[in-house]
Amino acid sequence: MRFCDGVSEGATRANIRNVAVIAHVDHGKTSLVNSMLAQAGLVHVKFGESGFTLDSMTGNPLEREKGVTILSKIIGIPYRDRRTDAEVRLNIIDTPGHADFGGEVERVLGMADGALLIVDAAEGPMPQTRFVLQKAFQLGLRPIVVINKVDRRDARAEWVLEATSDLFLDLATDAAQLEFPVLYAIAREGKAGLAPADLEQDLLPLFDTILDHVPPPEGNAEAPLQVQVTTLDYDNHLGRIAIGRVRRGTVRPSDGVVRLARTGQQTGPFKVVGVYTYTGLSREAVDCATVGDIVALTGVADVAISDTIADPREPEALPAQAIEEPTVRMTFGVNTSPFAGREGKLSSTSRQLRARLLRELETNVSLRVEDTDSADEFLVSGRGELHLAILVETLRREGYEFAVSRPEVITRETDGQTFEPVEHLVVDTIEEHLGAVAELLGKRLAKLEHMSHDGHGGVRMEFRVPTRGLIGLRSQLLTATRGHSVMASRLIGYEAWLGPIGVSRNGVLVASEPGVATSYAIGNAQERAQTFVEPQTPVYEGMLIGLNSRPEDMPFNIVKEKKQTNIRSSTSDIAVRLSPPLRLSLEQAMDFIEGDELVEVTPLGFRLRKRLLTAEERAKARKRETA
Repeated sequence: MRFCDGVSEGATRANIRNVAVIAHVDHGKTSLVNSMLAQAGLVHVKFGESGFTLDSMTGNPLEREKGVTILSKIIGIPYRDRRTDAEVRLNIIDTPGHADFGGEVERVLGMADGALLIVDAAEGPMPQTRFVLQKAFQLGLRPIVVINKVDRRDARAEWVLEATSDLFLDLATDAAQLEFPVLYAIAREGKAGLAPADLEQDLLPLFDTILDHVPPPEGNAEAPLQVQVTTLDYDNHLGRIAIGRVRRGTVRPSDGVVRLARTGQQTGPFKVVGVYTYTGLSREAVDCATVGDIVALTGVADVAISDTIADPREPEALPAQAIEEPTVRMTFGVNTSPFAGREGKLSSTSRQLRARLLRELETNVSLRVEDTDSADEFLVSGRGELHLAILVETLRREGYEFAVSRPEVITRETDGQTFEPVEHLVVDTIEEHLGAVAELLGKRLAKLEHMSHDGHGGVRMEFRVPTRGLIGLRSQLLTATRGHSVMASRLIGYEAWLGPIGVSRNGVLVASEPGVATSYAIGNAQERAQTFVEPQTPVYEGMLIGLNSRPEDMPFNIVKEKKQTNIRSSTSDIAVRLSPPLRLSLEQAMDFIEGDELVEVTPLGFRLRKRLLTAEERAKARKRETA
């Protein structure tokens, strides 16, 4: 039977390689896998000729729009070794590169025997590079370094290799990990080689290096079955799909199995309905799978991530994977605005919202959902702002409408002292903006630890900063540097509370009357504020309609119309000239609001509002606070 070639105890499967692709965000992981797929003949066009991307194959529009990998992907590439003419299956695991999706990386790395560490030829090792490499070393993986984008004008491949070697020295857990092969590549063009100035016109050097340096999987195909579930999927016809690597034994359709939960509970027996492996991104039904195969199994009810699927005659659970705890939280609540129910496909009652959030926990293991004192609000914790923003955007596109609060950090209490998460922040900018970056970060309690110049006007600044100092930083940093900055961070631990952060936003204009915004009123508002709305925009009392030029909030009648008189003027009919409204992205809106404000999210967009809509309610709340 296919893939069941009688591997005995202690033997290896020379026809299989399981390789994870790891890197900091935007260093070229997905581009490299795209080119590997194209050169293996699994797509009919070369990458770039017709907009083909791996993200487009997954059908996840958020990944295409944001340009980041959110969910890991398993890609099976059948490859014929040009030196031995032997057929080998390469199981490539494309992992996320953003720190907020580190939980996804931690889970799927356990399926690999080796890793391709992609490093940008200009940027060099970044915070997430350190994170993913450390996880790979902890699992005993031996990475192959690929210095990508060597065609960049600011490429500095020698410096990047030296910096990467320093990182290996810092993180390696044994001497063998310090010996690593190095390749240079232009992933988008599908070129690789052993020197930056001598690239071949294909990726054959990369394929050869994978076969030579990534060990084949080991195990006993005749022992009782063990498969640890690392990912879940769902199909309308097949139901829940458990994805993981066969650690021991062999599995076939119709086999009886049991499910061992990470809590120790055993359920079953179940009958395996289907066994699938991967060709490209597609699942392919097989007669059986054995040690080293990455498989998708159907028929196991209520299976969850980190569960072990085992032989019922000798059920033995694999150790559950430890996932780092979340650092940021926010509330998700039922939409209580006057416009509730107008734009959502789902009525989004508290029961529906709670059920959807709990369903997210099945696949999003870094997430936490808790009930609050209010039956209509839920506390959702994640690994960072982007992690939570992706969840908000996903629910919005599914047709839900709800309201979310501003993200806040999760602190820990130890011996009566408060500890908060602290991160290592890297900011790349140009020399003329050094002062602006230092001033902005200084207000957020950041400490500059290292600064280096690249000799071409660029500068890298490394800070130690509390996580709460990063909330809302990205948009302010881009404004302060006129777009000439890139930031990345990683969690490095917890420290005693560092004190208040002196970052404050100006007050807002709050709609005092419901109705439709008028040009006349917007023109008056723009004399003292930046407005958020256009003429004919429906508004309600308590909705935020602009950013005040002063620190205090100001109620404003944005629906006021110009009074008609009997006096006519030659200029009376000239149209009011309005400035364009201030447009915020969803992430910027979440950062913008204060503690007494919410973002109302609907399938058609979002609005900013006060938590208490009427001026009377807000006045009473202020009195209670002062009392």
